[in-house]
Amino acid sequence: MRSLLLLGSTGSIGTQCLDLVRGARDRFVVVGLSSGRGGDALAAQVREFAPRFVAVRDPEGAAAVRAALPPTATLFVGEDANLELIAAAEFDLAVHGIVGSAGVASTQAVLERGRSVALANKESMVVAGELLMELARSKGVTIIPVDSEHSALFQCLGDVPIDRVRRLILTASGGPLWERSKDEIERVTVDEALAHPNWDMGPRITIGSATLLNKALEIVEAHHLFGIDPERIEVAVHRQSIVHSMVEFVDGSVLAQMGPPDMRGPIHYALNWPGRSPADLVGFDLDLFAKLTFEAPDTDRFPALALGWRALELGGDAPCALNAADEVAVAAFLDGSIPFTRIARVNAEVVNAFGSAADDVETLMLRDREARAAARRALERLGAPSTARPGAESR
Repeated sequence: MRSLLLLGSTGSIGTQCLDLVRGARDRFVVVGLSSGRGGDALAAQVREFAPRFVAVRDPEGAAAVRAALPPTATLFVGEDANLELIAAAEFDLAVHGIVGSAGVASTQAVLERGRSVALANKESMVVAGELLMELARSKGVTIIPVDSEHSALFQCLGDVPIDRVRRLILTASGGPLWERSKDEIERVTVDEALAHPNWDMGPRITIGSATLLNKALEIVEAHHLFGIDPERIEVAVHRQSIVHSMVEFVDGSVLAQMGPPDMRGPIHYALNWPGRSPADLVGFDLDLFAKLTFEAPDTDRFPALALGWRALELGGDAPCALNAADEVAVAAFLDGSIPFTRIARVNAEVVNAFGSAADDVETLMLRDREARAAARRALERLGAPSTARPGAESR
């Protein structure tokens, strides 16, 4: 039986993970749960799964959880609650569904414990991918990607050496605005940008899909996860979200991982890796798979996409700065402070001001704060003050 630690249990990734665990109680036991907000949602999970350890960042949200705790359980509360949870619990695999750079420290802590992590927190790879991959190698553990695109690449690559790969092809849905003209995109509302046609995700990720900045971050993530040169990473717009990504090998063969747009697929794979176990998930469906189309990305209408390659070209702390700036700019758009197209403009301005070396996660988190400050200054100069703080919501 595999013991699980679930970080961000009340978010999208966390709740879908627990759905899978409900159907496989003979294979998994939940030893720890964490949530930023806590409250009734986490309390219900605690009552159902009776974990030995629970963590809540928000003290106000801890009251309902405390009342639901089994007598033998320990509750950690406050900013360091996740780190205390990771240090105290005995677990085989951590499923990490926290959103934003606030999740980087938890990834580091899991790897320091010598445990593998099923990682849905893409910011860990964007902010500190090189350092975290080296840490995982030194500890002899694995970072199993949960993002659908990187899970697809992970599955297609198997044990094939990366020098046998011609290119990795990340697929992008194009988001809710792909059919809009450049002029129409200038006038997009928050509700329109949040109306993703295929996926049900949190607001920051959904806006990232609309700008294609989310795909820019995935370029950085793929570079670190698979150790491949940025120029061998490409993007294809695939509106149906059936082909989750592709690997083209040096002999011209192309492998694609396919399935309906359902995050339970990559979560299930990560939970059971390196094996596979039965699931009631949908496989080939003639109606869903009947028409698969691919288009070249459009960096004129969606300039944020190119910032992924730009951040890797600048190197050092530039990807960290890109992620930080986007968190601030997206928050400003969501609260109505800036128009949609200004998100990419702020991101470009900030990332181009960075590119210095950073030798440890602590330095990168300092650069993260500096990049947020630079993004706020850019917003103020453009007439849009922002008080956005680091993202710490669960997916």
